[in-house]
Amino acid sequence: MTTSSIKTTHPHGITELCEAGGRLYATALRSGRIARSELEPAPCLMEFALLHPDPDDPGWLRPVPPSAALAQHLHPIEREIQERRRHSVELTESFEPFMDISAQGPPMTHAITVLEGVNRINAALDLATTECRAEVLTVQPGGGRNEDQLSKSLERGLSVVHRGVRIRTLYQHTVRHSPSTLAYAERIANDNVEIRTLEELIERLIVFDRTVAFIPAQDDRQVALELRHPGLVEYLVKVFEQLWTRAAPLLEEVKYDPMPQGISGVQRSIAQLLVEGHVDDSIARRLGMNVRTCRAHVAKLSAALGSSSRAQLGYLIARSGILDQSS
Repeated sequence: MTTSSIKTTHPHGITELCEAGGRLYATALRSGRIARSELEPAPCLMEFALLHPDPDDPGWLRPVPPSAALAQHLHPIEREIQERRRHSVELTESFEPFMDISAQGPPMTHAITVLEGVNRINAALDLATTECRAEVLTVQPGGGRNEDQLSKSLERGLSVVHRGVRIRTLYQHTVRHSPSTLAYAERIANDNVEIRTLEELIERLIVFDRTVAFIPAQDDRQVALELRHPGLVEYLVKVFEQLWTRAAPLLEEVKYDPMPQGISGVQRSIAQLLVEGHVDDSIARRLGMNVRTCRAHVAKLSAALGSSSRAQLGYLIARSGILDQSS
């Protein structure tokens, strides 16, 4: 059996030794050796170097004493601990002179911090998540997110929910058709977790305990701003609350006012953006859908209003009165 097949068919760590492995290792210790043919149900014993070939008879295996096996596995861990301690001492010594300068100078406030790079952004978010004690507010525009993003969000979310922290999240209506997002919502479901959706949202926003907020600084999301100015954070919280009152709970049906000529609520939103001069890419981004879906809605809107061109569509939208309907 190869090493790759062992890891695939017999996956566990040495701290979680399987029942067959524990039984066979104990037998080998009591008798001094064990037949190689008996090893089939527990290949982990060779993988973890708990047995070695008998030099006198290749058909048998001898056990490694538990004390020797324990020392072998503890050694790299102890070495890593010592290295981390040494590194922490070096860090402390490096920053000590600057700590003295900071203590003597005027108090420093970081109202706005620029975070460049995904690693630094995630590190700042992880720290804020760890320090959060009461509430997290998040705005996540766009459609369904990929599994990696949702996995990271789930990890952060569960870490604060288990501490009794309240989470309120705003998505766009399009996530109602995203299986991955719905699965995420089911896994994080808790009395302290609320998820609502809106048709159109502002850019991404995360607020922790109403004291620190994070917003993107570039469209590619490689740069973010960490905001700690009380006035700025309070302003963003008020924006969130206004959006929250207009949003619909994720698991409740979104109710649109009846529209003439079979035009849907989504198509009315597209019509509004078309009249404002937005192109398909911009409309799709603002409504959290892909461009192909957006163009399909535009085509249905054109058919419903009897338009033969994009220019005529704008005129027919204005004349139809569909934008006069209450939203």
